[in-house]
Parts: sequence; C-alpha cells; structure tokens
Amino acid sequence: MKPEHDALVEALADPAAPTSIHGRARVRKVHIADSLSALEVSDVREARRIADLGAGAGLPGLVLAIALPKAAVVLVESVGKKCAWMERTVERLGLENVRVACVRAEELAEEPFDVVTARALGALPVVCEYAAPLLRGGGVLVAWKGTVEAVEEADGLAAAAQLGLERDAVLAVEPYPGSERRSLHVFRKVAPTPGRYPRRPGMAAKRPLRA
Repeated sequence: MKPEHDALVEALADPAAPTSIHGRARVRKVHIADSLSALEVSDVREARRIADLGAGAGLPGLVLAIALPKAAVVLVESVGKKCAWMERTVERLGLENVRVACVRAEELAEEPFDVVTARALGALPVVCEYAAPLLRGGGVLVAWKGTVEAVEEADGLAAAAQLGLERDAVLAVEPYPGSERRSLHVFRKVAPTPGRYPRRPGMAAKRPLRA
C-alpha cells in the first residue's frame, strides 16, 4: 500500500467516517484490501476514467484513485453528508485526480467512462442498469458481490443483455478472513445501451429488470 492509503485508513478509522468499520486493522483488511482486489482486472489497471457508484465512504473509489494516480476518478453519491465527508477527505489526502459528484447514478451527466465500480450497491440487474449508460464501448463494470443466488444471477445476465452488456468474468477473491464467498462480477459493454435507460431515478431498484 502507498502512504496515501495509510492516510485513508486514518480517515476511515475516525468515528465520523460514513462506515460501520473503524478499527484500523479491520479497515485495512475489509476496506482497503477488498477495494484493491479490483486491480486483478486488467481494464481497471489501464483505466483513465473511473466512476464509483454509491461511493459512500469512497470505497473502492478513493483506494483506486491512490493506486492509479493517472486515472481520473469520479465518486458518485447522492447522500449529502457522505459527499461532504469524501470532499474533505479528498482535500486532506491531496488527491488531484478525484472529484465528488453528489447526484444519483441515473442523473450523472458525464463523458463515457472506461470503468464503473459498484461495491455493495445492489442486486446485479440494478447495478447493470446504473452502469451501462455511463460506459464507453468496450468499457467494464466491476461489481463487488457476496453470495449471488441463482435468481439474481439469471436476472443480472438478462438485464445485461438488454442493456448492451455481457458478462466477462466472475473472479473469486479473498482479500480478508471470512470473505470466502467474495467475488468480482465483471461485465463488458458490447453494444449501445438503448436510449430508454437508465429509467427515472428509483425505478431500477423498484422494478428491476428480470429474466
């Protein structure tokens, strides 16, 4: 890890940080190591533009921004209190390649991204609908998931097909003890996303696409 990661650990250890885990050792194992697991995906290592959806406490976005200083990272979060904490942390860490966008994922208006990340954000079809319109052709979505039941997997694959995505890989990762079922679901944009997506804010979660 880089010195900036140590500074981020200190920031996350503060009880005011918007996360339920504050012990330094646990922050390193559960948050930092888990976020760094994305570097196993070559597209992430090579990305120049990354959007982190539902960034919360800046995970994995802040961790990846430190690891990939040449990548421009946009932390997308709709909760104002979390946005304010991330903005203060970005300034505290002196990260010039990070920007906070305090909007819902469906409302983000940006140039296309090489990579979209989503950690503990929602079911696969919901995350796919958020991410697909934001990706350039050939770009990838990396979604952190625990156990994925067969129904969610089938719905995710069906949603991906409607949105111009195709599953590239499911990578098993064990960044910390107790994470045996942890995996990264990687979807690649292989076709344009139909103009009707994303639907208006809230609809992806309220009425997720299904198989």
